[in-house]
Amino acid sequence: MEDPQIHGSIDRMVAEEHELWQREAAGEASDSDRQQLEALRVSLDQCWDLLRQRRARRDAGQNPDGAELRGPEVVERYQQ
Repeated sequence: MEDPQIHGSIDRMVAEEHELWQREAAGEASDSDRQQLEALRVSLDQCWDLLRQRRARRDAGQNPDGAELRGPEVVERYQQ
């Protein structure tokens, strides 16, 4: 996946996340909405990680296409 495709995925997920947060704020969110919010959070973390990997590989003179989408068990353990 190329950077523009990753950014497009992020944009779509962020838009969906905002809709779900609006439902939550209005007191209209279902358990399914909350589960989807959590899934989106993890997917967004994975996409941002993939972009960082691609940038790092590019900066190191390597092929950015060698970056791989890491699983939730990896990206969710990062320290902020």
